[in-house]
Amino acid sequence: MSTRVSLTIGALLLASASVARADVAYRVDLTAPEHHTAKIGAIFPAGQKTLDVIMPAWRTGRYQIQNLANGVSRFVASDAAGRPLAWQKTDKSTWRIVNPGGGEVRIGYELYANELGRRSRHIDDSHAYLDASAVFMYTEANRSEPVSVALSAPAAWKSFSGMERDDAGRFVAPNWDILVDSPIETGINQSYRFKADGRDYDVVFWGKGNADERQIVADLQKIVPASQSIWRGYPFRRYLFIYHLTDGEGGATEHVNSTVIQFPRYTFKPRDNYLGVLGTSAHEFVHTWNVKDYRSAPMVPYDYTKENYSELLWLEEGSTEYFADHLLLRAGLMQPSEYFETLAALIDSHRHRPGRLVQSVAEGSFEEWIKQGGDYGQNVTVDIYRQGAVASWALDIALLQQTGGKVSYRDVHQALYRKFGGRRAGFTDADILIILKELTGQDWGPWWQRHVRQAGETDFDALLTPVGLRMAADPPKGESATRGWAGWSGAADGGVFRLTLVEQGGPAWDAGFGPDDILVAIDGHRVTADRFAAALAEKQPGDSVTVSFFRRDQLMQKTLKLGSAPRGKLKIVPVAYPSAAQRALFRRWLLIDLPKA
Repeated sequence: MSTRVSLTIGALLLASASVARADVAYRVDLTAPEHHTAKIGAIFPAGQKTLDVIMPAWRTGRYQIQNLANGVSRFVASDAAGRPLAWQKTDKSTWRIVNPGGGEVRIGYELYANELGRRSRHIDDSHAYLDASAVFMYTEANRSEPVSVALSAPAAWKSFSGMERDDAGRFVAPNWDILVDSPIETGINQSYRFKADGRDYDVVFWGKGNADERQIVADLQKIVPASQSIWRGYPFRRYLFIYHLTDGEGGATEHVNSTVIQFPRYTFKPRDNYLGVLGTSAHEFVHTWNVKDYRSAPMVPYDYTKENYSELLWLEEGSTEYFADHLLLRAGLMQPSEYFETLAALIDSHRHRPGRLVQSVAEGSFEEWIKQGGDYGQNVTVDIYRQGAVASWALDIALLQQTGGKVSYRDVHQALYRKFGGRRAGFTDADILIILKELTGQDWGPWWQRHVRQAGETDFDALLTPVGLRMAADPPKGESATRGWAGWSGAADGGVFRLTLVEQGGPAWDAGFGPDDILVAIDGHRVTADRFAAALAEKQPGDSVTVSFFRRDQLMQKTLKLGSAPRGKLKIVPVAYPSAAQRALFRRWLLIDLPKA
């Protein structure tokens, strides 16, 4: 370590010691952010002669080991007088400090932060986004004690977090678990504030693009109270929405008192895109209850050093996905016809995921930590978000039908909030089955076995008919109702069509095609990437075509016999003459009236 760096981090630790502090005090120096780095200091209270300080191996909201210690360098440790303490790394994420006197322990380190899309840590000359799990080391011995975070940042920067501030301007939290779930956004940004249902909300935008910030804030004011159609009460006093307008990164992560939402800067329009922004915002807000306030037992409390295996992630993620659009409907931000489009897309996605026949949503939840994408993911596994949403939908309709509309899936989540809110303890499958029996007087074990623990088909007609809806596919005028179907998807790659996915059991799968095959011709005629799908669509089901393609840089040919798929986009529409029972059940399901056909 250079003398200059040693002195800099040492000065940071002394500065941390010089202020009145909580039991664990952190300081972040962001005064030279242009190289994506910060200097971090921390003080841990006296009482231990050996101290293990840990950087989490993963962050909440992304069930994957991320090895967050990989940005740490120039680690130092000292006692309260500044005398160096001996230390060694005992594993990839743990620093063991020898503290013979048992007094306060101070640590310092440099942190590299250039992981915007992972929503863990990102620092540049315009802002810093700090998820504590990727920034601040902790000790198990002090995990339940109060913490504070002091920032040294450029003068023009404005700082926000879901945490409170003390008189010294530091962010404070009652314990590590609140800190680790309360990200900090500081930098050059635009901010807005509103009140709803007696709560305070901040909305912060970093980056510029085609977002109408004031419209987003106005729409959030409608989404927030719509949550009370599911839950009665809020698990927070104040809440922060953080929006990142990026150069291409996208995604979102929920936290106990806030959320961070990322979209490429010019993708907030047209309306379909904007509905995606609102849907993501509603999804993350729903998580404030489902996952952040109550969650499954294996994740209470979180163990940040290893995988936290749960068979109920489908409920935590899939139910959140399911409820998000319901909030938009009740807030008047989404039209019923637009909601029906999302249901049609969900059905289409489910039907074209062969993994639904291989893996149950319970198994998919457990395996989320090692999930794969691409061909294997599509053909062998489930997506806990989409298949979890299907299972949630199926349970909602089953509850409504079995109780004549008296009980819905909303009641299940209100009961989970009432019984397990505040992260006092986590829930299990058995707890949910008890809730279902308490609500309905019926045994839901067989239903749970069939829809949660077993893989298989879903009867979507059985979900739509009771609420007065049906599936339809209207082909363009003058065309047949079906078209030729290959069962593959791909993308343009330098003017050619490269396969990215081949659906198991489909025509292309049976013919022996696979990902990364580069398709160049049909029946001996060259077809460009932008015309490949159209050329096949002109063929009829049962037609055989010769496809020329490159694999391992060798030109090959295979005969492909096309299957059949509906021509035109799948639609969900109201039935022509709904019964009174269908209209009533629709009303209890979505809390709006069934539209006319």
